[in-house]
Amino acid sequence: MSSRILIITGIYPPDIGGPASYARALAGHLSQNGKKIAVVTYSRRWKADVVNGYPVVRVWKRWPWPIRHALFFIKSFSLAKSADTLYVLNTINGGLTALGIKKLLHKKVIIRIAGDYAWQIAVEKGKTNILIDDFQKAPKTGWISILWRLQSFVCQHADQIVVPSEYLAGLVRGWGVSEDKIKVIYNGVDFKPSELSKEDARRKVGISGNIILSAGRLVPWKGFRMLIKIMPQLLAVNQFFRLVIVGEGPDKNRLQAMIKNLNIDRQVVITGAQTPDKLATFVAAADVFVLNTGYEGFSHQILEVMLAGVPIITTPVGGNLEVMKQGENGLMIRYNDEQNLVEAIKTLWNHAELREQFAVAAKQTAVTFNVERMLKNTSDLLAL
Repeated sequence: MSSRILIITGIYPPDIGGPASYARALAGHLSQNGKKIAVVTYSRRWKADVVNGYPVVRVWKRWPWPIRHALFFIKSFSLAKSADTLYVLNTINGGLTALGIKKLLHKKVIIRIAGDYAWQIAVEKGKTNILIDDFQKAPKTGWISILWRLQSFVCQHADQIVVPSEYLAGLVRGWGVSEDKIKVIYNGVDFKPSELSKEDARRKVGISGNIILSAGRLVPWKGFRMLIKIMPQLLAVNQFFRLVIVGEGPDKNRLQAMIKNLNIDRQVVITGAQTPDKLATFVAAADVFVLNTGYEGFSHQILEVMLAGVPIITTPVGGNLEVMKQGENGLMIRYNDEQNLVEAIKTLWNHAELREQFAVAAKQTAVTFNVERMLKNTSDLLAL
């Protein structure tokens, strides 16, 4: 008999984001390989539909908080009755829902952890300005302490934890989860680089000049503020530099205010969220990709840019160290290190042969993180 799997997620297409894309890719792979699949998700839509033969049950995000979460549990419980395994992509809401179902229906629960939710909320709410590794040992109070304890509780009581990097495996062990419950399955990407030339790509996105590209959710630890801050220095090196930031998020207004205050409105563009095809065009238009980040569990973005052959500057944090090799397939500088960030960009700009060397090596690295392998390894785990 084929395995029956319920995927419990906080986001699913048409909503945009890495977790949504991951959930859709996995559900499609499982369904095509004989598994009976159902998905339950929070959504901007409120009608269930059928995707490639499996149901996607949606809970409308605009319901009041108590109604929204009650409906999420009820719908998950109903679908779980005919499932063997619950695969959870939403740590706290989804995790607590799954543990409740596990207690009532005795189902197997596997949870995928892609970061520290408590830390992310603490940073976004201005409750802390320390980086994730320091946060693990720091005193926690109030709502942040409750969130941290809840995510630890969820992971400790799940049957198995999936993480996309060795770095995150270590983080989860610090939450009191035994090592034998943790399985590392590296992310894979199916990003399709644009076939446009750099000049054609620039024309298509409507930006001329030499593009320094960055991308990600607009949150403080992604380091976009520093990239904007150093633009006047970079413009003194090359007046045709243009900083393009692809993404959406809570820091957007602050970033736009910085751009206006520095009077660099014509040299810096924040594009908002983009479809994969449009993102591929921006990547094709770029001379350099910079991810000045204080935290990465495991970056899809870096792998996608590697596949496209764009030279990368990033930071030696989290899962980046499992992909990047200093001076071989890119450059790494300390997070928010203003002087070294400027120098790294200048170095790549002034040495075309180094950009080419990094581009070739990066492509060779990226192909080893194969999306088919990721999906097969996850499918095998869920079928056990």
